[in-house]
Amino acid sequence: MNNQQLENLVKRLSPEAEVAEGKQFLEVTVKPDALKTLALALKENGESSLDFLFCMTGVDYGEELGVVYHLRSTSYQHELVLKTRMANRDNPVIDTVGDIWKTALYHEDEIFDLLGIRFSGHPGLRRLFLEDDAGFPLRKDYVDEVNIVTK
Repeated sequence: MNNQQLENLVKRLSPEAEVAEGKQFLEVTVKPDALKTLALALKENGESSLDFLFCMTGVDYGEELGVVYHLRSTSYQHELVLKTRMANRDNPVIDTVGDIWKTALYHEDEIFDLLGIRFSGHPGLRRLFLEDDAGFPLRKDYVDEVNIVTK
């Protein structure tokens, strides 16, 4: 499936999705409440079969926090990037995709630990590296009084 065919499929599955041709991958951006439905459809649809989550990253865009999912079809060898952004920096929450791709559970723990994004439905969300009161060091507004890290 080429990028145009993937784009057409995404538009059929999620008409409100924003689709753009990135430098390497087709990039699909959806609102947080539409992400899980589209993710499941992209995995289970026989045309796309995006069965492998090979990278998942949390991002601080300044005004918003986001999550980026890199997906690949092991059957068809096509790839797609799925993105979402949350405006609520005080309590960023999005549904887990750990029940769609098990590897997401570990990525979600790391994103929670370093950015403070919570994943609703995650069976045991926990910090991996830092203490509970450490803050979220990958946020742009993070201040480290001990190590004096500045922007």
